[in-house]
Amino acid sequence: MSRISIVIPCFNEEDALPVYYHAMCRVMEEMSEEEFELIFVDDGSSDRTLSILKEMNETDQRCRYLSFSRNFGKEAAIYAGLKNAGGDYVATMDVDLQDPPGLLPEMFRILTEEDYDSVATRRSTRAGEPKLRSFLSESFYKFINRISKTEIVNGARDYRLMKRKMVEAVLGMSEYNRFSKGIFEWVGFRTKWLEFQNVGRCAGQTKWSVKKLFTYSLEGITGFSVAPLSLASVVGVVFCMLSFFMILIIIVRTLIWGDPVSGWPSLVCIIFMVSGIQLFCTGIVGEYLSKTYLETKHRPIFILKDSSEEKEGDRHEAASV
Repeated sequence: MSRISIVIPCFNEEDALPVYYHAMCRVMEEMSEEEFELIFVDDGSSDRTLSILKEMNETDQRCRYLSFSRNFGKEAAIYAGLKNAGGDYVATMDVDLQDPPGLLPEMFRILTEEDYDSVATRRSTRAGEPKLRSFLSESFYKFINRISKTEIVNGARDYRLMKRKMVEAVLGMSEYNRFSKGIFEWVGFRTKWLEFQNVGRCAGQTKWSVKKLFTYSLEGITGFSVAPLSLASVVGVVFCMLSFFMILIIIVRTLIWGDPVSGWPSLVCIIFMVSGIQLFCTGIVGEYLSKTYLETKHRPIFILKDSSEEKEGDRHEAASV
């Protein structure tokens, strides 16, 4: 009998949790020959998410939970879940059912019967998603695959099932600034991709605003490519060369025609443009520097406030007394 751990990050998901649990119960019943553990990671929720997780743990010991002291983000939740997963196979999955649990039996069959270390999923369509978000997502994947040596599959989800060896490799990358899609690809291992139609949330509202997605995309770009730094250098060299040629032209023009340089409005516009480019390049350098600064602090990726393990320990302690 194999043990399968499912890592489920949760942030204010009180409406989605019961629906997800019932869907997973059907899958676990279908795969009754395997042993399951559901590791719910409460990412500092402000609603009844933690209370529901405690109730689920009381009624079903397969349901475990980890609760953060505050909101550390989905990446930290995934890392915490992987770190606490004890299965031979480990899956990461969203609680809103946009990652169909019904794919798990096929994913598990592929890993046990075929020569793969991981089975990952990607959306074949973005039907039902706002057009602006779809456009920005498509643009991000095209851009990062142009500038990064680590290829990230367009439409890739965090939903995947991995063998223990790959999980250990992912945990070995204990960096503070995390971008799981890139980390999963960077560690290598043979991965088979499954496509599925886009599925809407089963309940609740998405926690990913355009601003959060933009910030997340910057994590991916700065974490898996140094091309922006090279871009800043190239822009600097180009403008130095342009300035040099413009100075030569002005000198020649003055010597031949004796025409002094005029037009201060144009000069001001040029100064503003060059200054803006300088600040832009400085900002790129600053973004990388800030990531380095945070990494050198060696702060923990997450801090636990409560967990089902602590509760289980309290039970045993009370029983012994």
